[in-house]
Amino acid sequence: MTNYGLFRTGCLSPLQGFCYSALATRGSRRGLFSVAALRLLAPLVVFCSFAFLPAARAAPLKTQNVFLIISDGFRWQEVFNGAEADLMTKEHGGVQDTNALRAQFWRPTPQERREALLPFFWTEIARRGQIFGNQNKGSVVTVTNGKKFSYPGYNEILTGSADSRIDSNDKKPNSNVTVFEWLNGRAGFRNRVAVFGTWDVFPYIFNVERSHLPIWPVWELKFGRYEIPPPQYVMDLLRDTTPVWEDVTFDSFLFHAAMDYVKRRQPRLMFVGFGETDEWAHAGRYDLYLTAAHHMDDFVGRLWELAQSMPQYRGKTTFIITADHGRGSGLEDWKKHGEKIANSESDWIAVIGPDTPPAGERTQTETHTQSQIAATIAALLGEDYHTAVPQSGASIADVLAGAETGKTRSGRSRSQ
Repeated sequence: MTNYGLFRTGCLSPLQGFCYSALATRGSRRGLFSVAALRLLAPLVVFCSFAFLPAARAAPLKTQNVFLIISDGFRWQEVFNGAEADLMTKEHGGVQDTNALRAQFWRPTPQERREALLPFFWTEIARRGQIFGNQNKGSVVTVTNGKKFSYPGYNEILTGSADSRIDSNDKKPNSNVTVFEWLNGRAGFRNRVAVFGTWDVFPYIFNVERSHLPIWPVWELKFGRYEIPPPQYVMDLLRDTTPVWEDVTFDSFLFHAAMDYVKRRQPRLMFVGFGETDEWAHAGRYDLYLTAAHHMDDFVGRLWELAQSMPQYRGKTTFIITADHGRGSGLEDWKKHGEKIANSESDWIAVIGPDTPPAGERTQTETHTQSQIAATIAALLGEDYHTAVPQSGASIADVLAGAETGKTRSGRSRSQ
């Protein structure tokens, strides 16, 4: 059969046919299709078959759902070292029962202490996911907004960049489009995005009047059709419980409302914002700060268990857990954060999901920023937020094993 016949029958590609023709021509010029030419033909055709193939595409991501979970103002020091001995006192930590607190959370080593405080983090996420931010081991996560308090921090996490105009926690609608609002406008996500937070500023951070994102309304109902009605038993608790803070509700109420919503509505993208760690730290109650962190860990674990029990989520869901800012160090500054408080820019990030290699506690990594979280959320869901919003931080490649982080699952940049 001629090389043309081989090409027509599909035995040779156009490039292979060219190689075949070149050798045949060389042979014919010598008066015959030489044995030497035939010996060269096979390896040359194989080379032509592979040398110019397009680069192999990364395997498609398995993640179809993302939960972004925040523990407001929870320090990296406790995440990686557990309870701090000098703060487990009445004088410096406002502790009411030091013996009970030490029995619950004090252990001989930092590894034991952190596992006592955060058992889900250090038995499940450390085994199946990744945790960044242990500065003692060369892993730094930092805030870039310079303000080092909540509204600027949440804006940076949700939009991928700092905004110097946001310089207070006032209830002002956010002019920036969050990755939640952006994804809510993509095919497959509309009406599959939800926001749950204990702080009454969240409706403004997410700008629900513009974004139309459904949101859990905290203590009072005042956002009309954008509100997510809590289950009746949570409504009863909200009505019957004396508030401790006028602008923040209890994490347990939020958790049970969120669990109910996941069971009923199965969102693809969900924000869950716990607030008690920050509130108890500001109050100087180290015992309640630790207890709130321990509860947060339990809530994350139970939410993960629920997700793994549901076909919509099992093996297709990634959790990203972080804080909106750090806190200071020492006997007094642990209660505080802000521009004037050293070290309160320090943060941490934990990720668990089907596309994140189980590298556990990360050491000696490049510096990561909370501004990378927005693009990471989108990349996990097959969307290219960083190209669409160039001022945003790039996604965290380490938690996207084999992913083409700049492309959608179809292989085409959404900005094209």
